[in-house]
Amino acid sequence: MTTVRQSVIAGTWYPGTKAELQRTVKEYLSHAELVELGGEVVGLISPHAGYIYSGQVAAYAYKQVEGASYDVVAVVSPVHRMPVGTFAVTAADAYETPLGLVYLDQELVSDLGSEVKLTRVGFDAEHSLEIQLPFLQVALGEFRLLPVMMGDQSLAACRRLGAALGRVLAGKNALLVASTDLSHFYPYHQAVQLDRVALSYIDNFDPEGLAQALATHRTEACGGGPVIAVMLAARALGATRGQVLYYANSGDVTGDHSQVVGYVAGALYRQ
Repeated sequence: MTTVRQSVIAGTWYPGTKAELQRTVKEYLSHAELVELGGEVVGLISPHAGYIYSGQVAAYAYKQVEGASYDVVAVVSPVHRMPVGTFAVTAADAYETPLGLVYLDQELVSDLGSEVKLTRVGFDAEHSLEIQLPFLQVALGEFRLLPVMMGDQSLAACRRLGAALGRVLAGKNALLVASTDLSHFYPYHQAVQLDRVALSYIDNFDPEGLAQALATHRTEACGGGPVIAVMLAARALGATRGQVLYYANSGDVTGDHSQVVGYVAGALYRQ
């Protein structure tokens, strides 16, 4: 019997019906530019706010893989509200969205669990992992999921997870996704200055530099750990370059520049 991690944000963070959700994601993708990278995408960086705020930014990441085929997608997210240990994975067999079920690759979950300790979570309300799934469902169609929530975002934890993902995904037809937003609730121009620091480390494919910048508060990202871990895993899988595909913040959507949240779409690729 299949156990399902039911959606906790359908109808709020993104549309709650299949038709509306599919239409919304396709519309975002249709307005996103396909950036010529000159290489093969290994990983993506995508925001995780409500679609009305960050959906168009996320579309720039998923536009890079629209129509592609992957056997497995490893989505790495932060944890916002519950203690889960260092790394956690849902105990369910599949995630549910209005577009259908996304099944876990249980063999890879087991393989990853032999590399790092994974807490199996019976219930979670984590939005930052789930919110990536409808974009993946529309852009890719069928795939298996390796979902990881990071309760510990230290550089040591990022290195352990990045190395482990590199080992278990070696030789697989796999895509990595890091779920993150950037600075939170600063005035517009201050937010842009903070966020530009993170963007520069993505463009320079420098996860260690990003870790140092986060540790010294020169930039902010609520999913900084997932970005670093995914960059390290992508490097292990042969990626040599990073590129920011699009940047915006909530002020660009709402017109309220008093307190904004930053969003980035990025790609990690091998030439």
